[in-house]
Amino acid sequence: MNQQDQFLTQYTVWKDAIDYLGTGEVELPSFEALTETIKGAGIAGEATAPVVGHYGSQTLKISWRTITKDAIVLSESKAHAIDFRANQQLFDTGKGEYVQQSVVVKTRCVPINFSPGKLAVGASTETANEFEVHYIKIMIDGKTIREFDKFNCVSIVNGKDELEQVRKNIGL
Repeated sequence: MNQQDQFLTQYTVWKDAIDYLGTGEVELPSFEALTETIKGAGIAGEATAPVVGHYGSQTLKISWRTITKDAIVLSESKAHAIDFRANQQLFDTGKGEYVQQSVVVKTRCVPINFSPGKLAVGASTETANEFEVHYIKIMIDGKTIREFDKFNCVSIVNGKDELEQVRKNIGL
């Protein structure tokens, strides 16, 4: 089957997997590897090497259309479980049919910024929450594709835990 990805058709935002928060615009965290420059005898110049399974600060930002009680609750100084449930549309070029695909992103994060936004007649307030992400799991059609847990030393990419041997080596 030759599937062509097209776009995200819809998504929702959930707190603690049960409280529907709406459909704020979301900027998911990036996975920027920690790196070290390697140079010395036997190396013709320098090379940047990633520290496998280790990433820099990861932030998540949710922008809302209005100031809501939920946005303020998410600014409370504690860990929050925030999930995003989405539908992606693909096109099966062999069958000539559209395919709907489930994408779920689960996070645990702590607030680092809350902006109530601006007040203007007939306009969005652009209220925003920003979080430091401690845990993220990305699932496509129910299968875990990416999972990263900073404090439990877990970095799974497409079913392979990059830090499994590291945890064994350090007694975890």
